[in-house]
Amino acid sequence: MPTQLQHNSTNNSIKKFPIKLLCDEVKSPSNIGALFRICDALGVSEIVFYNSEMNIKSSRLQKTARSTQKKVLYRISTNIISEINQFKKEGFQILALEITDKSILIEKNPFSKEQKVVVIIGNEQNGISEDVLNLADKVISIPMFGENSSMNVVQATSIALYTIINKLYIY
Repeated sequence: MPTQLQHNSTNNSIKKFPIKLLCDEVKSPSNIGALFRICDALGVSEIVFYNSEMNIKSSRLQKTARSTQKKVLYRISTNIISEINQFKKEGFQILALEITDKSILIEKNPFSKEQKVVVIIGNEQNGISEDVLNLADKVISIPMFGENSSMNVVQATSIALYTIINKLYIY
């Protein structure tokens, strides 16, 4: 019978991939905390928050993050357009995770092995702003089979990051 491992008894290989997460107005402390946690788990190299009104000392953020906010490199940006342009100059592919009439299903997007990627996610209510969407190299989406047209930003981010990392760096 399997024995459940505790955090201090796991043998995870710690890796950081050249993937950055760019958050366009993500506001909820619990979502921000969960983003830290998923980015730590998946080896994302940096989170950039734009217009998030983030309070790193929020008890809700800290409870959800479970100390990963101390382990994942992050910063707050005052100009998301400049960030995207700089990432492009550095050779990153810019992928916006959003449902649009031009979205490509994530599993159908051709990825180049070892590609540097920035994944943009948007506000819990309004998604990614139009100006930011227009700067993305591609807009990707996750196939959904229910009646709801969207999912929580952290859930969607988790699925997208896992898929991208597997396609670029694992398999």
